[in-house]
Amino acid sequence: MIVTGPLSSGRQAPGLPRLPTPPTGWPIGSYDKYEEAQRAVDYLADNNFTVQDVTIVGVDLMLVERVIGRLSWGKVLGTGALSGAWFGLFVGLLLSMFNSSDGMSYAPILVGLVAGVFFGVIFAALSYASSKGRRDFSSSSQLVAGRYDVLCQPRNAEKGRELLAKLAMGTSG
Repeated sequence: MIVTGPLSSGRQAPGLPRLPTPPTGWPIGSYDKYEEAQRAVDYLADNNFTVQDVTIVGVDLMLVERVIGRLSWGKVLGTGALSGAWFGLFVGLLLSMFNSSDGMSYAPILVGLVAGVFFGVIFAALSYASSKGRRDFSSSSQLVAGRYDVLCQPRNAEKGRELLAKLAMGTSG
């Protein structure tokens, strides 16, 4: 069983095109939110519909960048030190595992931790300084659609429309 999300690129399912290809099929439903389109396809699956004929298509794509907060030298250096510490701790643990002395030696862990913090701060400072104040905020980006159309191959489109009409009548009544 292949479980994927809206933007995942896991294993290639048999019968699907390998290159980006425009979707085919007839529209059987249109929804404002991805969750609604997903619920519609789930409803089709629950009613023994051939969901292999169905495609969810995001229309009117937008890149939404949500600002999380302001960046300062303190935040940048602190984040660099923290990420460097984690990497240094990992490297130190690996080195201590392959240490030839008897028993557990903490020296490689300590050296890895200190070196990780040092290089994490240096690289974070260089990266932030190179932006020259053009981007003094952190953000998270997301690709969203204005609407989500559910398409179905013509051989089963009418049956799909009927099932989704029942779903719509059941939720609005």
